[in-house]
Amino acid sequence: MKEVTPPLRVVVASGLHRLARRSTVDDLITTVPGSIALHHDLDGIAEGIVHRVTRDRWGVLDHGPVDLDHLCASCTLREDLIPTLLELAERGEHTLCVVEAWDGVEPRSVAEAVASQEELRLAAVITAVDSERLLPDLSGHDDLADRSLDIAVEDERTVAEVLAHQIEYPTVLTLHGSRHRDEARAIIEHLNPAAVVVPPGGGLAALTEGRFDPESAANRLNPAWAQYSDMSDGRVSTLVWTRKRPLHPVRLHEALERIVASGMRGRGRIWLASRPDTLLVWDAYNDALILESGGPWLGALPEAAADMVSETRRASALLDWDPVVGDRRQHLAFTGIDLDADRLVELLDSCLLTDGESGRPLAEDPFADAI
Repeated sequence: MKEVTPPLRVVVASGLHRLARRSTVDDLITTVPGSIALHHDLDGIAEGIVHRVTRDRWGVLDHGPVDLDHLCASCTLREDLIPTLLELAERGEHTLCVVEAWDGVEPRSVAEAVASQEELRLAAVITAVDSERLLPDLSGHDDLADRSLDIAVEDERTVAEVLAHQIEYPTVLTLHGSRHRDEARAIIEHLNPAAVVVPPGGGLAALTEGRFDPESAANRLNPAWAQYSDMSDGRVSTLVWTRKRPLHPVRLHEALERIVASGMRGRGRIWLASRPDTLLVWDAYNDALILESGGPWLGALPEAAADMVSETRRASALLDWDPVVGDRRQHLAFTGIDLDADRLVELLDSCLLTDGESGRPLAEDPFADAI
């Protein structure tokens, strides 16, 4: 009988902070026998060059250019990373492959691609963070292109957006550096309460024995149904604002800049009076806000249609359910340093529809053409 080769364990290691990420990868391939690291260097992608680097604890095994039909991070993932991992799995020579993502790559797409292959077992997703660089990067205004970290044509993401996604997605965070360490730890714990935070070399090998579930991670992060909690650690705090009254579109629009600037990270869902049946997703990074439709509120759906939505969303809606308005509500979380919570709550409350305005037609909707 032919012996069945077990799936190759894979760990995805991401992080904007290159030295911290490389140190985490080194820790893994040094402590896990039979492990190998695989990295696609995208530094030259604008010039049409992508290099694949494989190495083990003793050094570089292979370093060479990769031929791709199109030069972008997603093409690299599809056309070279997954085929290379499948080839390694077929050989059966290694117990673990650590995929070191490039600086501007978010771990979710890599993790989902790996988990979709039967020959691979996604053991963990880890993001490495430098304590000294964390706050400047999360509170800065640079685009990826400003630092030559963009990974595709017209990549308009900001450094803060990418770093926030890298921190919020995994279940393991490694914190490097000694300066501002306590503050940095508080920030990443507020952004991702579900993750375990470990120091360099802090027992990472044991974490490679598990299995990472991309579906659970995606459900945990979806602001259309995520449940946030107030937190406070020294100067770092997260304020959760929840109300069962719609927002007035004109007053919200006028206050938008001040609201978004109140914290370095804002996320959640809002109920706008001019869109009574549409859940609007709020995703903010410093002074940048993405406001888009998250589909209908469950309270706006016929009962038969409500039964067809995901179990996670139904469970969240039941937690929020009100006999009058259903699951419609404001549920926003703001994380920041020295957050002026009282001022922010006062500002948000001033944007709510008043009793006198309820039921009356709205003369203007500044969001009509934007969402």
